[in-house]
Amino acid sequence: MEIEQVTDHDATLRAENIGGIEETTVSFTPGVTVLVGRNATNRTSFLQAVMAALGSENVAVKGDADEAAVELSIGDETYTRQFRRRGDGIASSGEPYLDDPDPADLFAFLLESNEARRAVAANADLREVIMRPVDVDDIRAEIDGLVERRDALVSELDELDSLKRKLPPLEEKRRDLRSQIEDKKAELRAKQDELAAADATVDESRDEASELDEKLDELGSKRSALDDARYELETEQESLEAITRDQRELERELADLPDVPDGRIDEIESEIRQLRDEKQRVTSRVNELQGVIGFNEEMLDDAESAAFDDLGDADDDDVTGQLLAADDVTCWTCGSSVEREQIEATLDQLRDRSQTAVGRAKDLEDEIAELEAEKRDYEQSRRERDRLEERLSAIEREQGEIEARIEDLRERRETLIDEIEAIQAEVEELEDDDASAVLDLHKAVNELEYELGKLENDLERVDSNVTEIEDRLADQDEIEREREAVSDEIELLRTKIERIEESAVEQFNDHMDTVLALLDYDNLDRIWIERVQRDVREGRRTVTKTVFELHVIRTSASGAAYEDTVDHLSESEREVTGLVFALAGYLAHEVYEALPFVVLDSLEAIDSERIATLVEYLDDYTGYLLVALLPEDAAALSDEYERITDI
Repeated sequence: MEIEQVTDHDATLRAENIGGIEETTVSFTPGVTVLVGRNATNRTSFLQAVMAALGSENVAVKGDADEAAVELSIGDETYTRQFRRRGDGIASSGEPYLDDPDPADLFAFLLESNEARRAVAANADLREVIMRPVDVDDIRAEIDGLVERRDALVSELDELDSLKRKLPPLEEKRRDLRSQIEDKKAELRAKQDELAAADATVDESRDEASELDEKLDELGSKRSALDDARYELETEQESLEAITRDQRELERELADLPDVPDGRIDEIESEIRQLRDEKQRVTSRVNELQGVIGFNEEMLDDAESAAFDDLGDADDDDVTGQLLAADDVTCWTCGSSVEREQIEATLDQLRDRSQTAVGRAKDLEDEIAELEAEKRDYEQSRRERDRLEERLSAIEREQGEIEARIEDLRERRETLIDEIEAIQAEVEELEDDDASAVLDLHKAVNELEYELGKLENDLERVDSNVTEIEDRLADQDEIEREREAVSDEIELLRTKIERIEESAVEQFNDHMDTVLALLDYDNLDRIWIERVQRDVREGRRTVTKTVFELHVIRTSASGAAYEDTVDHLSESEREVTGLVFALAGYLAHEVYEALPFVVLDSLEAIDSERIATLVEYLDDYTGYLLVALLPEDAAALSDEYERITDI
């Protein structure tokens, strides 16, 4: 797979007091740029300056300066960084190319000290290096939020299914009510006709009938009001039962929530601030140590090169003496003659200190991550507790309001019953035998009108329920689509870590096969990573973890294949393996999407022809490839590549 990065603009770097650079301005074009020179010619410092402009914190300020600055211009865009010594560290400001430089530091800024390059030789946890840019806690928090949303959607769909089951009986009831209303209207019309005929023959009872009719109308009105009161009372009682069930459920949820110790969140925030301050100090210390180590390594290599260059100008009688003195180096700080082994021992001590500081920084990062996860859990628990308590308070207020309405309805019901009994007594006094037939008709008409009104009220309530359910069901398809989308997103997040792991392994194995075929190492058939599950102890628990196992396959003199160990790889083979491992991370995390740069240094362990092949191969995966090489190694590269010899 080749990465297409359309990069048409030249780049210009201006740097002051970075590494060994006092001040420089260098322009370079897209593609491969070769920094050609002997050791201690500021090639690594130039690469560090580029990295600094891109966003890296792995910056060494010149030893005799308190401030440093870089500026990188690409087309119409300019990116700047400023650095200032502060206490025991280096403070930075400005606007770099990258917002998050961590993936680039691991997989694109491939100096000699790059952790991904060194992981193979150091027998480090390869999976941990590859997966470090992935914020597992953030993914888990996002999954938890999506699961909560999906559960809410599922509950809503379950409710809609329940409403859907209620719809056919309601529609059947609506049809039945409409039929009853039509029958009742016909019955009322017939009874009204019968009453009109009777009224025509009984004029003398008209006044009495009129008074009785008024009483019957009043009686019907009271009965209707009583029926409404009973219906409202029943509805309010059902609401009270439902909200009481909700209250009990919320109280159970509240009881199940873990307690948040008073002041614990403030304590965690204070601990995180302290750990971050310490991590910043340790990181600054690492950067300073790496800068010192890099500078002294270049000076030591330069001193060695100068010593051997002088041999070419010496007489034969002087050669032996100069070779005997070659183990002595003139110290570039005090000017005295010092044994090379003494300087190398000091450098080893600095490397040990740097490695210890790197380990401490990683431990601090893990402690910060654990505290942040604990803080998120406490904050989530507190938010959930506040939500439940707020909902319970609202329910208690609503309960009080419903109970007050229930009491009012009960009083209203009793009052109406008393009023109906009084009106019925008055109606009985108005009835007499002479007008009984007409009065019976009036009563019948009144009763029919009351029943018709009741049926019409029932139909209105059923119509309202049907309309409400149909409106709710209209959203079901959209809710289904959202639930499926949320479920798909949850699945993608749950498999994200696994997909990155699989991609990294696949990228490494594919590119390793190709590179080994191109570089043609003797009796080295294959180097590949196997992704396996392994049970490991974590405290008192045994957990299953994914591990990247590195395999080396060689061929014996008899032609038989056998598995070797990483320890038996040559320095050249290790360097190539480390570079391919970094490339796998670069591709698996799609670093090229955010950064079209790869910088490369310290390839002396690989022979010139293989360096040329490797550079040509890496050129396909980035817009700008900056490579620092010795003159003899640079000579093997294509003449088409841009070369910079003066920094």
